[in-house]
Amino acid sequence: MLETGIKGHQTETVTEEKTAAAVGSGSLRVYATPAMIALMEKTALASVAGELEEGMTTVGTKLDVAHTSASPEGSTITCESVLTEIDRRRLVFTVTAYDDAGEIGKGTHERFIVDCAKFMDKTAAKLNK
Repeated sequence: MLETGIKGHQTETVTEEKTAAAVGSGSLRVYATPAMIALMEKTALASVAGELEEGMTTVGTKLDVAHTSASPEGSTITCESVLTEIDRRRLVFTVTAYDDAGEIGKGTHERFIVDCAKFMDKTAAKLNK
């Protein structure tokens, strides 16, 4: 059952593929902001996945995140999420990322609960317009 306070936790290592230089968001070989955001979304998604009815998932719709400290290749990045608000199908999470030296990013992330089949049918219909 979905309720506020549900927590998520994910880790990853900063590899060359996850650097700003590799993903095109910058020119330096440091943890890319898009990689941090993807980890935040993955953490929030996984934290509630087991609480949803079969055939349902969540999709990310909004982020308000600050990336406040650079992390070199080889760093371990940990992300934590906390479900702070439930408004029918809308879920709001606080997300925080850390490297070995401390906090590197923080913000809020919004997701919506959707029916997988209906969502994909609606998306596929865009090709027929």
